[in-house]
Amino acid sequence: MTALTATGLGKRYRRNWVLEGCSLSVPPGRVVALVGPNGAGKTTLLHLVVGLLEPDAGSVAVLGGAPGEADTLRRIAFLAQDKPLYEGFSVADMLRFGARMNPRWDGELARRRLAELGIPLARKVGRLSGGQQAQVALSVALAKRPDLLVLDEPLANLDPLARHDVMRGLMTAVAESGMTVVLSSHVVSDLEDTCDWLVLLNRGRIQVAGDIEDLLAEHRLLTGPADLADGLAARVDVVDDSRTDRQATLLVRTRGERQPLDPRWTTRGVDLEELVLAYLRRPDAASLPRPALARA
Repeated sequence: MTALTATGLGKRYRRNWVLEGCSLSVPPGRVVALVGPNGAGKTTLLHLVVGLLEPDAGSVAVLGGAPGEADTLRRIAFLAQDKPLYEGFSVADMLRFGARMNPRWDGELARRRLAELGIPLARKVGRLSGGQQAQVALSVALAKRPDLLVLDEPLANLDPLARHDVMRGLMTAVAESGMTVVLSSHVVSDLEDTCDWLVLLNRGRIQVAGDIEDLLAEHRLLTGPADLADGLAARVDVVDDSRTDRQATLLVRTRGERQPLDPRWTTRGVDLEELVLAYLRRPDAASLPRPALARA
């Protein structure tokens, strides 16, 4: 069973398709980085996954069931970007509210986590810092004991230290529970050391999806003389092409197999941020065929 499967998924508002033809399959226990520019459809995709929206085309299955089914909803926790907290509630009030709304509630987990973070239960939510509010919201989500945790820009408006603390707490919870996490963020550097599955959404379509290690192994960055670039580009799948008068830098997709290059070319692997930026610069790169034989 997959944790999340979408087939030809689409959503439109009036005549405009926000998502179209989106298909993906995510194994259970993965930490998924959902990335893409503003307006790419990330929040719409997440709302379809958690049952807040109905698709206009295709289908989506979550944990083997439909997102809106009661049994499925009990196994999903969703943390929206605006962090659904009541500022007039104390932290203890938020935990009591969570207990009444969730049959799988683990209040001890939430209280222990908040105590470790030094967040007083008697403090009003509105008097907490942004980072503390994010930790309270995450504690409430984790106390639901979800099999799938969906986070829409949970790090937005947090300073670097608060982002680091939230991500560290999230990874600890993942290690302890084995749940699947889908995390949307604009800050790729926050995702590199925590996520192991990538879904790259651009202009309402999925450009790239898969295991991050496999994707990184399939791509190489080649640097060499500009006058040789056209010949090389004709033989490989180029995702991104940057040139000066003398030098060309090509990010190419391969199968991991390599043939000898002209010695004037240098080659190295890519990191996650380089990979994401390269695809975002070229929205049509999703249509690139996988090469029959890699030549880079």
